[in-house]
Amino acid sequence: MEPIMEIILSRDPEQKEFHQAVTEVLESVKPVLDKNPEYRHEKVLERIVEPERVIIFRVPWMDDRGEIHVNRGFRVEMNSALGPYKGGLRFHPSVNLSILKFLAFEQVFKNALTTLSLGGGKGGSDFDPKGKSDSEVMRFCQSFMSELFRHIGPDTDVPAGDIGVGAREIGYLFGMYKKLKNEFTGVLTGKSVNWGGSLIRPEATGYGCVYFAAEMLATRNSTLEKKVCLVSGSGNVAQYTTEKLIEMGAKVVTLSDSSGYIFDERGIDKEKLEYVKTLKNIKRGRIKEYAEKFSEAVYTPTDPGAAFNPLWNHQADCAFPCATQNEINENDAQNLVNNNVQLVCEGANMPTTIEGINVFQDSNILYAPGKAANAGGVAVSGLEMSQNSMRLNWPRQEVEHRLQIIMKSIHKTCLDAAEDYGTPGNYLIGANIAGFVKVVEAMLDQGLV
Repeated sequence: MEPIMEIILSRDPEQKEFHQAVTEVLESVKPVLDKNPEYRHEKVLERIVEPERVIIFRVPWMDDRGEIHVNRGFRVEMNSALGPYKGGLRFHPSVNLSILKFLAFEQVFKNALTTLSLGGGKGGSDFDPKGKSDSEVMRFCQSFMSELFRHIGPDTDVPAGDIGVGAREIGYLFGMYKKLKNEFTGVLTGKSVNWGGSLIRPEATGYGCVYFAAEMLATRNSTLEKKVCLVSGSGNVAQYTTEKLIEMGAKVVTLSDSSGYIFDERGIDKEKLEYVKTLKNIKRGRIKEYAEKFSEAVYTPTDPGAAFNPLWNHQADCAFPCATQNEINENDAQNLVNNNVQLVCEGANMPTTIEGINVFQDSNILYAPGKAANAGGVAVSGLEMSQNSMRLNWPRQEVEHRLQIIMKSIHKTCLDAAEDYGTPGNYLIGANIAGFVKVVEAMLDQGLV
């Protein structure tokens, strides 16, 4: 593996998130390369870590005061061996090429695990929607799409939402695409249900994560009933992870945002969760307002210089990191293990550092990487694409049933691959190997392209 990493490090020395994602996969797939020497001969590693296409463009837009701003837009089209590029758009000040390449790389294997015919990509901008008016967000989205539209299409590249890109942004982006192309196609997923979106799409990532966790616990003859759960984040994924956990009898005691986190020892019930949805989705407020509304909750502000995140230092049975990358470091992982957490199921993309993953692996707890556990979102995006192609809208029960089947299939695929390669019960290795083999076989079938 070392020569490959040397090439990556020398070519893109500053892209630490991308290096981390590649390292995690390469360490897992060495047994596959040993078993299939033709993979090395065909240079599949060198090919799979290099994006097929990277698009970078400027995004000029005007605020409500008439002042002009210029942001940077990106689309990383990583791999199309299995189908059109598929992956979200992220609008956040932290967005850079390293983060989007890591997300696109992860997306390739995540999409492969869903059993759907989807390649992998990711995009976005360093634009921050927080504090912007609807008119400012609309003008930015229209400017962003005025360049992106040249590179996407229902059979080429189908973006979706991610951090900072919800139904509002998808609507503005789609409207501009439709105007520029003069066609109504399923080029974006995450649309509103009344004009081409799918039921269960907003819930899919969170619900799928919980379904995966339930499958994991079942391997140890356990359920989510009465389990105390730590959930990070308070956006779409965290909200619907919490909703499904409540439905399955678990007790969620934490939520967070970039400003800090709340701990509610009594548990976040349905009424409190509805307050969070209104607070975050409509009022666009901060999670500290939860503690002002419910006096039993304790709010702790974020300390950027702290060696660990206190959210992960509570007694609990399960942890669901649903915020962002690298939110669990080695100290956090050790705190979770010390507090007798039995399961960590990732709702976010790469929320655990490599050192933290090693702690989980060494402790023999149930650990599911995001590329497996949070694949429910892209799975239902794929179902939305199918509905768009047929000009149909499936009922809620059918979409959720299909989601459950897909998550059960991903769980079994991970376990089977781990068993085949001598690491039974290791979901990380199983997910990486299963996704890798499927993508590589398709690449080899299609020749040197």
